[in-house]
Amino acid sequence: MKSQNERKQIIFGERIRKLRLKPGITVAKLSKLAHLDRSYTADVERGERNLSLLKILKLAAALRVHPSKLFVKF
Repeated sequence: MKSQNERKQIIFGERIRKLRLKPGITVAKLSKLAHLDRSYTADVERGERNLSLLKILKLAAALRVHPSKLFVKF
């Protein structure tokens, strides 16, 4: 059984994936735009990473959304 924090990471990752797929961006392209490793970005989307604030800001900028848009389901 997953903890509450693990479930939040999964929800966050699903939100990143949804925002990435909306304009048809690949994981590789998002990673390049955010200056993150492709495997790290894939881990984020699967809810396997606990991101720092700076990485959240990088992903938001790469997705061209305000960081608050990443947290709409919380």
